[in-house]
Amino acid sequence: MKMTNRKMTKKSLREDVLRFAAEHYETQPEYPWMPMPNYVVLRHTDNKKWYGLIMDVPKARLGLPGNEIVDILNVKCDPVMSGSLRMNKGFLPAYHMNHNSWITILLDGTVEKEFIFSLLEMSYGLTGTHKKRQPALREKKEWIVPVNPKYYDLQKVFSENDIFLYQLW
Repeated sequence: MKMTNRKMTKKSLREDVLRFAAEHYETQPEYPWMPMPNYVVLRHTDNKKWYGLIMDVPKARLGLPGNEIVDILNVKCDPVMSGSLRMNKGFLPAYHMNHNSWITILLDGTVEKEFIFSLLEMSYGLTGTHKKRQPALREKKEWIVPVNPKYYDLQKVFSENDIFLYQLW
């Protein structure tokens, strides 16, 4: 991959995301735009739909302070969940994508790597070929629940209960 001479933020999870996509989905990154050699498309091998887009953009274009370049990842997301995620640091409305069904994640370490991987997995599922969606959802054993750990001990709730109710407001 060819990187330009632009001033980047120090930390980026770009390579971790690309490695995860290669290992879990056998995705080979695509670089479709010659003028933007650092823009990477992650695409399904069967239906050719995008499930991720990595870009390097100036922070100012994202409405963030500073002039340095930051790596971002766009993923498809449930519209209800995307609104909740955007209330957290490291999540933004989708850059150059539909704001209702895509979100932008900063790859500067603001968002934990494992959380990014789970959102990439969700995007892969949402953009994949769907023959029977319901059974796949029932088999899911991991959940993303947006809560503030200052006020809600999610680990305690899971360890003490088989079933619990969670209400989005």
